[in-house]
Amino acid sequence: MTGYGEAHTEREGLRVGVELRTVNNRYFKLTLRSSEGYSSLEAEIESVLRGLIKRGTIQVTLDVYRDPRPEDFQLNLAALEIYRTQLEELCRRWGVPGGISPDKLVLLPGVVRDAEGPGRDVTADWPVVKETLEAAVRHLEKMRQDEGAAMAVALRQYARQIAAQLVEIRKRAPFVLESYRARLEERLKRSMGEMHAAVETADLARELTLFSDRSDISEEVVRLSSHVDQLLALVDSPETSGRKLEFLTQEMFREANTIGSKANDVEISRRIIEVKTDIERVREMIQNIE
Repeated sequence: MTGYGEAHTEREGLRVGVELRTVNNRYFKLTLRSSEGYSSLEAEIESVLRGLIKRGTIQVTLDVYRDPRPEDFQLNLAALEIYRTQLEELCRRWGVPGGISPDKLVLLPGVVRDAEGPGRDVTADWPVVKETLEAAVRHLEKMRQDEGAAMAVALRQYARQIAAQLVEIRKRAPFVLESYRARLEERLKRSMGEMHAAVETADLARELTLFSDRSDISEEVVRLSSHVDQLLALVDSPETSGRKLEFLTQEMFREANTIGSKANDVEISRRIIEVKTDIERVREMIQNIE
């Protein structure tokens, strides 16, 4: 289910912003974009999200900025001494007069330790990041709940439309055999008349019995109607039911296909096309229902 949520927290010079976007996916998938150094928190972020979101592709954008502090910048005295010793030795070898200026030395790589640079320990910031992440999830869930409520209305409508088609199919089913009987008798009489032979009642009854067995859709209609009732019950259930709905739509397709192949009737076939169209709409909608 699609959704969007964001949250921001500012505390003691630390500013954290989290933005979440979700799109449909049958499985859980996380993608993270973060400020430098904070990708190391991906496992913790995924653990929080997995506890709250079961399915969907989740795009997380994490922006973190900390105001510089005096203790964030320190001289690496060991590196500074090594640079000074080596440069003084070079000056003696090359006969360069004058000493080595400290302001030149501090510009060399590794002389100044930047606590905010790559490789810094960001675990101390995790409590604030987690708090912001959970707030963004709450906003995301509010949007997803609103969308879910609208989706439930649509799913009930599709279920009612399928049920209405099944009512008409039930009404039509008894006439299929009678229509076939009339067509069969007409063809047999025409054929037998040309050969000047009589139609045996027993042969006609046998053929009608075989046709009745092949085209009987009563069980499939009952099962499909039961599936529609289950669909409505799952839509109204407070429990997460995405997997159940996915399986249920597969079974609904199977029963509808069987009815269509067995019916041998244009009107029933037309109604089954409408039924399958509504089932497909249901299937598309439930792809990311948890």
